[in-house]
Amino acid sequence: MTAPTPRALVPYTSPDHQLAHQFLVEEAHLLDTLRFDDWFALLTDDISYSMPVRVTAVKAVDEETVQTMHHFSEDRYSLRKRVNRFLTTHAWAEDPQSRLRHHVTNVRTFSTDDSDTFAVESALFLFRSRGDRNPPDVLSAGRADLLRRTPDGFRLCARVIQVDEAVLRMQNLAVFL
Repeated sequence: MTAPTPRALVPYTSPDHQLAHQFLVEEAHLLDTLRFDDWFALLTDDISYSMPVRVTAVKAVDEETVQTMHHFSEDRYSLRKRVNRFLTTHAWAEDPQSRLRHHVTNVRTFSTDDSDTFAVESALFLFRSRGDRNPPDVLSAGRADLLRRTPDGFRLCARVIQVDEAVLRMQNLAVFL
């Protein structure tokens, strides 16, 4: 699938922007409350979900030209496997279970050349606490999403997460962003 090209910023007062923003807030709630099956239902069959490794480069080098690795690059099959594992007692990276808070802000919605698909940018701040001995983890990132309008509402068809640090300080990155 060729990704639709972002065109014009959708006004913040537009019903399409309001629905896209609501989608992201409700998605964050599902992840914070560990409702992984409900979150998975928000994904399209052709979902692409990735987080490239950040590369620190001099200004003369375009960062995207040297990005060759990902922390993860997933599709519907691999995301389903992760969700299924979270629902077992064998998800050791999440034992004890993380306490999460996804803060989603700076939401900007853009029309694309496909009238049913919107490009949505957002900022994410993740707070994660595990157990009672280790200090909490935080992660700051920008997200570039494609949301597709369906008869059941918006669905996520692509997400690229750009973390704001080159070296992640979290012990593991098993949670969904």
